[in-house]
Amino acid sequence: MRTHPPGADPFTMQVNPTATGAGDPRRYEILVRGPIGPTILEAFPTLSASRRGSDTLLAGSLLDQSALYGVIHQLESLGLELLEVRCRPDCGPEGLAGR
Repeated sequence: MRTHPPGADPFTMQVNPTATGAGDPRRYEILVRGPIGPTILEAFPTLSASRRGSDTLLAGSLLDQSALYGVIHQLESLGLELLEVRCRPDCGPEGLAGR
């Protein structure tokens, strides 16, 4: 029978940061159909908003994928139509290293 290494908690799962999306924050642009008023924008305190034609562009840094999914879920809960999600090319660790 195999045993666990000494000192290892058998109920603790090792987390691979690259598998969970953890690590450096990444900058996202999220395009939503139509204008968003100031009251609804309060639901996204970490994102800035600007107009792109008749639609709204939310932009900002999110800590990990779960934060991104949280924003997407919030958009859905508010009845907003998600048009596009982009991770900026300079958002990864390689883009941040040159700064």
